[in-house]
Amino acid sequence: MKNYRVGIVGATGMVGQRFATLLENHPWFHVTALAASAQSAGKTYREAVASRWAMKTPMPESMADMVIIDATDIAAMKEKVDFVFCAVNMPKAEIRALEEAYAKAEIPVVSNNSANRGVEDVPMVIPELNSDHTAVIEAQRKRLGTKRGFIAVKSNCSIQSYVPALTPLKDVFGLTHVLACTYQAISGAGKTFERWPEMIDNVIPYIGGEEEKSEQEPLKVWGHVEDGKIVNDTSVQITTQCLRVPVSDGHTAAVFARFERKPSLEAIKKIWAEFTSPAQALELPSAPKQFIHYFEEPDRPQARLDRELEGGMAVSVGRLREDSQYDIKFVCLSHNTLRGAAGGGVELAELLCAQGYMD
Repeated sequence: MKNYRVGIVGATGMVGQRFATLLENHPWFHVTALAASAQSAGKTYREAVASRWAMKTPMPESMADMVIIDATDIAAMKEKVDFVFCAVNMPKAEIRALEEAYAKAEIPVVSNNSANRGVEDVPMVIPELNSDHTAVIEAQRKRLGTKRGFIAVKSNCSIQSYVPALTPLKDVFGLTHVLACTYQAISGAGKTFERWPEMIDNVIPYIGGEEEKSEQEPLKVWGHVEDGKIVNDTSVQITTQCLRVPVSDGHTAAVFARFERKPSLEAIKKIWAEFTSPAQALELPSAPKQFIHYFEEPDRPQARLDRELEGGMAVSVGRLREDSQYDIKFVCLSHNTLRGAAGGGVELAELLCAQGYMD
């Protein structure tokens, strides 16, 4: 059995808390260090989080009395961990510098942050879709001057409902245009209704930076590794709008797509039903048995009913039909802090372990 000592950098925030709950009983990973800001350093995890614990399950007892390490004390972290998950809340430039410092200290980083997503030799991986992109790590190690250290990132939570649904159709039918409107849960902002009462009975039609990520990041996921960098896809044009809605967890997307060869609805459903990937073949502990689930009911998927499907790691799709301006349209849903954030990060780490990059 694989056995790795792992740390959570940014352990006190909502995504860090989600990492803690997911790793509590993980078969491969054992949490041996928690890190956060200097303000939290020296306190126990219980003291540092206090009333801000936002998960439905209690704080893991195995971590509650761990003393928080200053996230910038990389030497202290290196003594305790084989690799780290990073979910810090800092300015992008500072995050990028911090993650590179960990990597240069020969500590691999699996990041939930966006700071390094645009770097050409940093793989941005959804394990079911582009597991081959991890091959770029060798070029990144040469740039950083490391033997073991590197940075790998998961993509933005907003794309993890519609990009999985479109990917198996893309090359078969020649995807050319995508319009996606996302309806994003408040946990994506690190909030609960108790801490954000302004969201009750409200919709906010703007999430800073989200539309740019939603339009650009799929092109990297659909790209390819060439000459030590990831070359973005150029065959698809994407436009998006991203709205914050009064839902606790679960990002929903309304998607319209156009292809070079218009597919039948039956062909699409068959491709979704039969889709599998290296994540399933490798039997990664966090990988869903079936990645894409299609609902025939006209009122599904729904966030409250379907976001926890397969431990929150599956993608739900419904309402597939022809469109008068595009070829098809459908609605999809993914759990934004499980599939879209910490869960996706844990699955990415599992993939990297299975591929030998953590050894």
